[in-house]
Amino acid sequence: MSMEQQAKAPPDLRKVAQFLRSGSAGMKVRVGALNGKRVDYFKGKSAIKALLSPAYQKQKNMPKISTEADAQAVLHAVNAFTFYLRVQRGGPSGSSSSSPKLLQIIQDQKFAADEYYAWFYDGSQWTTYAGGIAMVAIMLGGVMFPLWPPTMRLGVWYLSMGMLGLIGLFFAIAIVRLIFYIITVIVASPGIWIFPQLFADVGFVESFIPLWEWDIPKKKSKKKKGEKGEKKSKKEKNGDAGDVGDAPAATAGATTAQEAPAPDSDASVKKRGATVEEVEDEDA
Repeated sequence: MSMEQQAKAPPDLRKVAQFLRSGSAGMKVRVGALNGKRVDYFKGKSAIKALLSPAYQKQKNMPKISTEADAQAVLHAVNAFTFYLRVQRGGPSGSSSSSPKLLQIIQDQKFAADEYYAWFYDGSQWTTYAGGIAMVAIMLGGVMFPLWPPTMRLGVWYLSMGMLGLIGLFFAIAIVRLIFYIITVIVASPGIWIFPQLFADVGFVESFIPLWEWDIPKKKSKKKKGEKGEKKSKKEKNGDAGDVGDAPAATAGATTAQEAPAPDSDASVKKRGATVEEVEDEDA
């Protein structure tokens, strides 16, 4: 049914669908599960951004779009020919959270920026056809190798030997650099790597630059050190503030202790007490 609807689409809307399905649109495509099959789906907001991008403005024989309202109207028209359909996204299809989300087609079809849409159009198929033809030609060429002219067979033999030689040289370099590293770790720690960028994600020439390098562990970024220093300084400031706050309390306590009169001891009370003595009368 979707193929019949897509065949009735005007050429300009078909080109819009082809543009959105191609990589030049720059849309974020996700993978979901619809009726047990994996399908690509996208959010309406990303399609609107694609139609407002400079890449779309360079396209020819396509509807002119200058505002989000224009983009939404064109996308609604494309949706009517079932190039994509509005779906409802559910939870993961498997036990893992990274599993494709479950999708279900919604009967009420409309286009909105916050809705999800599943693709029912694979785009232009010329690359698939070209790849299939090229694969068949390679297989036939391999099968008919005995019928090749002697010069072509000799050239292919030299080419294969050259490729095998390059692969062998690569493995030899990898083994030699490992042995050399182990020796230098024992003799001159921390060790030296020959061609340290050999397995790095760089270009072919950059893989052999520099020639050698010490195996020094990478230092932590300055940003982390700066954050630790800031935390330490904050702690010190908080500690100083606490000391300053305790100082007045200590001073007040000392003053109170000085002003308070010392309690009288028992000996002083006894000394201050009145004494009565019997005195003889001299007139008697």
